[in-house]
Amino acid sequence: MSELTLFKGGVPAYLSGMEDDVTSALAGGDLGQRRLSIKGNVFREMIGSKEYRISEDRAIGIVIIKAAPTNHRTYFAGAYVEGQNASPTCWSHDQQVSAPEVPEDQRQSRKCMDCPQNVKGSGSGESRACRFKRNVAVLLEGEINKQEVYQLTLPATSIFGDGEKGKLPLEAYARHLRAHGTPIAGVITEMRFDTASPTPKLTFKPVRPITEEELAAIREARNSKEADEAIKLVVNLSPKKPAAALFEDAPEEKPAPKAKAAPKVEKAAVVEEEEEPPKKVASKKPEPKSASLESLVDGWDDE
Repeated sequence: MSELTLFKGGVPAYLSGMEDDVTSALAGGDLGQRRLSIKGNVFREMIGSKEYRISEDRAIGIVIIKAAPTNHRTYFAGAYVEGQNASPTCWSHDQQVSAPEVPEDQRQSRKCMDCPQNVKGSGSGESRACRFKRNVAVLLEGEINKQEVYQLTLPATSIFGDGEKGKLPLEAYARHLRAHGTPIAGVITEMRFDTASPTPKLTFKPVRPITEEELAAIREARNSKEADEAIKLVVNLSPKKPAAALFEDAPEEKPAPKAKAAPKVEKAAVVEEEEEPPKKVASKKPEPKSASLESLVDGWDDE
């Protein structure tokens, strides 16, 4: 049997529930959380920091099984550096006050609404330096029975606004479904890139109800630990070593040998270069408005 034949169609049903501590032990355990990245206007499936599959399609089907109760907020004092996994300077789990774990000397304000980083123009252009985002847990259409939960982090442009029929931001989309008595986990949602936006921006529309078979898998996935973890804002705090300490372990520099009757050679001082002022980057928070809600059934007929 070739490898292609072995993996075609997935694992046989009678093996799906088999305990597998041996494979996990030999493979090194969990590789990290599954994430769905939208970097570069491309859907990228990630496990931890490793990218393992890319979709060239402008739209994919998902089921939104769980969402963070409120939007999160993050503020980065410095300019973004490609490939650098930097922690934010200040952040909030509830968009009201900074998180308890934010170091005291990094807190920007007692309340988010009074924060100078929440002022229009504090970021680039007319944007705010402190950015909104929302974490949701999703399953991929066609792979629902695998119950592989992905974390999807949506920027403010994909959360707020009115949108238009068949192209709604997340909050307007949820209001549209609620007006028709439809749970968001009860439909396959088409998630599509807005090609008119210069930065990654997603819109949403319903395409079909889930099946009874899919419902059983979705219920189980919603109650999983992976779904709970996917909607959390997690910031990895790494201790920052003071600049002076960078030279603590360096070998002591010895003075150059003196020639007879030559002037004394002084040890050169270490001069630190001054850093450029940090550039603030942010996304604009549009003011949420009530959207006019169209029929869910009509929405399914849209292309």
